[in-house]
Amino acid sequence: MEEVILVNENDNVIGKAEKMEAHMTGKLHRAFSVFIFDRAGRLLMQKRARTKYHSASLWSNTCCSHPRPEEATGAAARRRLREEMGIDCELREVFAFTYLAELENDLVEHEIDHVFTGNFDGVPSPDAREIDDWKWIDVATLLEDIRERPGQYSYWLKTSIDELLLNLTRERRVRL
Repeated sequence: MEEVILVNENDNVIGKAEKMEAHMTGKLHRAFSVFIFDRAGRLLMQKRARTKYHSASLWSNTCCSHPRPEEATGAAARRRLREEMGIDCELREVFAFTYLAELENDLVEHEIDHVFTGNFDGVPSPDAREIDDWKWIDVATLLEDIRERPGQYSYWLKTSIDELLLNLTRERRVRL
């Protein structure tokens, strides 16, 4: 049984819950999203597996999931990056945001999502149970495609990408 960390609006731990129960009831819980860029400033994207319990077959950021109870969020992000994409690199938290989204199958995502970035140049080795496809994409091309085809992308990617790019542009880490 997979569990998530329940939190209050200040991201303070208030308990734990079984992952599906948290998504069926909309309980606020901790999550993370990882965005990996190469030297050219391209983002490594994944197409979620068609067997995922929500947001199946949608394009999303490099990796996303939930820390386990008693697991630090940064350590969980790096663990899932290895498990999902088969790569390992240093990660840095850039910001966190809260969102509430009603998804298919009567599921609700109510998360405080911690956003991490990292750099990697190479070819990932994704887990086929998690990911149907992957690609490197220029950020400007991604933004244009999200505007033209929003239904092809995960909710949390569309919700976080602008703030992420604003933060990274301030740091001059991404070429737009």
